[in-house]
Amino acid sequence: MNGRLGKKPEVRTLTSGSTVANFSIANNEVFKNKAGEKVETVDWFDVEVWGRNAEIAEKYLKKGSQISLAGRLKTSSWEDKDGNKRSKCFIKVSQLQMLGKASGSTEKESLTITVDDIAF
Repeated sequence: MNGRLGKKPEVRTLTSGSTVANFSIANNEVFKNKAGEKVETVDWFDVEVWGRNAEIAEKYLKKGSQISLAGRLKTSSWEDKDGNKRSKCFIKVSQLQMLGKASGSTEKESLTITVDDIAF
């Protein structure tokens, strides 16, 4: 999936020492409807990135950055302070690729980080 970041990633280090980054991306779709009019839709997706990918996200990504990612859909469930059951679906990233130009550069750059690149 390709998209642009809605804001800078929120990164935190857990007590276990693992690093996790959370952010959302916007995915645009442009098409013509039955009347032949151009229609643009925007869907927002929550993203969770772990380990080395989270460190890369913290260092290089900012609001508006264009990325391509691969991963799987996950759902987390919890009970809110009022006792209501809540759930959230998000993308748990296994591969992250930065697209577009690097800051201050005139050339297109790309960096791909995969789970296999992480040393355990």
